[in-house]
Amino acid sequence: MKLVVVSAGLSVPSSTRLLGDRLAAAVAGHAPAEVEVVELRDLAVPIAHTFTSGFPEGELARAFEAVAAADGLIVVTPVFSASYSGLFKSFFDALSVSEPDALTGTPVLTAATGGTARHSLVLDHALRPLFAYLKAVVVPTGVYAASEDWGAEGLDGRIARAGRELAELMTGLSRAVPQPRRDSFEEVTPFAERLAALRTP
Repeated sequence: MKLVVVSAGLSVPSSTRLLGDRLAAAVAGHAPAEVEVVELRDLAVPIAHTFTSGFPEGELARAFEAVAAADGLIVVTPVFSASYSGLFKSFFDALSVSEPDALTGTPVLTAATGGTARHSLVLDHALRPLFAYLKAVVVPTGVYAASEDWGAEGLDGRIARAGRELAELMTGLSRAVPQPRRDSFEEVTPFAERLAALRTP
């Protein structure tokens, strides 16, 4: 299986990339997968060119191919102005123009980093609607990491839970509806036979 991490972190080192790496490790603990990381800061210029040329080239085209072929996707963005970053949105805008169905049915784990916990709603108010629109399957648990969350109690648990949920979707181990036993039903007589029996003198 192939797991792709899309990181929109801008700095080096990046807490956004760190969160993506930790989430990938959590997924790998439940579902062995080949992990590929797409660093959007390295693709900023090709992304801009795509909007004017109309098609991706080089490294950006390869990044699109990796995302489209992924069995599972982890997307991580820093929070700017209470939403995802412009670079993050531009990448997925360009992807949807180039390959409109690239994310259809793909399990996606959403995550974000920010300076304050007040922006944690970005997961449900911005990221989840974006990937629902792209027809992806968003895992129930998103992970937001504020500056004070690093090393604090709670973040590890959210990472572990989200990683397990994505792994289950990737491997088809999500909770299945129990199938009823065949012998729990009475034998069904076709309607035509029952009607014929009533007409028999």
